[in-house]
Amino acid sequence: MTQYEHTQIIAHRKSLLVVSVVLLITLALFYKLTIAINEETLCASFGIGMIRKRVSVAEIAACGPIRIPWWYGWGIHLTPYGWLYNVSGLDAVAITLRNGRKFALGSDDPHGLADALRTAIE
Repeated sequence: MTQYEHTQIIAHRKSLLVVSVVLLITLALFYKLTIAINEETLCASFGIGMIRKRVSVAEIAACGPIRIPWWYGWGIHLTPYGWLYNVSGLDAVAITLRNGRKFALGSDDPHGLADALRTAIE
């Protein structure tokens, strides 16, 4: 026999509204990762394109496919490969710049991305 039961909900609708808006903005900013390579530039952009990483192809010294541990997560994180930009999965491409700096881009086609980068830097 239950002698006491109480459920508390968010007391203020403003709090619920603020949380909802923050979640929607986060979703819009990070729902996809688009990677584009042209003759001069590698550009990786999240979601609607407000957050992006842009690097001159001439600055890239090396690249290769890697498998990242699940605990590196999704989003933008600092890892042993440098900054990791990822939205899903465990595959990525590690990129080393001529100045020694490193970063990695998550991809569901890491071999295709690495091949395209190697072609662009040749």
